[in-house]
Amino acid sequence: MSLETEASAPRRRLFVLLPLLVFLGLAGLFLSQLLSGRDVSEIPSALIGLPAPQTNLPPLEGTSLPGLESKDFAGKVTLVNVFASWCAPCREEHPVLLGLSQDKRFRLAALNYKDQPENARRFLGDLGNPYQAIGVDPAGRAAIDWGVYGVPETFVIGKDGKIAYKHVGPLTPDSVRALLWPQIEKALAAPG
Repeated sequence: MSLETEASAPRRRLFVLLPLLVFLGLAGLFLSQLLSGRDVSEIPSALIGLPAPQTNLPPLEGTSLPGLESKDFAGKVTLVNVFASWCAPCREEHPVLLGLSQDKRFRLAALNYKDQPENARRFLGDLGNPYQAIGVDPAGRAAIDWGVYGVPETFVIGKDGKIAYKHVGPLTPDSVRALLWPQIEKALAAPG
């Protein structure tokens, strides 16, 4: 065996073992995430604890409701629901929103995302209107300011005008009971 062959043998073993070591490292990382108990479906929002974005959206034409304006958040708890008529999960969560609208301790407002006014009106006409205000965002620019990933999403705005909580995805009775109600109650109990 030559000297050159003896020197290259460890290098060859390293090249053979390197992919295995990388795989084991990644597998360990994924396993630690799985076993951490953290909800991996939860998408954190960088806006939690910050004032709600400055918003001045026009109302949905053909309704008597006002648009969505951030000045209206002051002094009261507001839920802002991002919806669209073309969004199937929005249709699924709508009965939950109708139920939430019965509680008069907070205001339920909407940001209508990239929708046609006639379709949004038909959606609300068919399913019922839980909202006290609907702001129209046809280009989706306001949704970007709010950090919206997709529809539906729901924000809890405290009496201080700050975002207290963000729920990504459709609201269900279970998610309202386990996640949303505690955040609403906390916001209602906070000084305004």
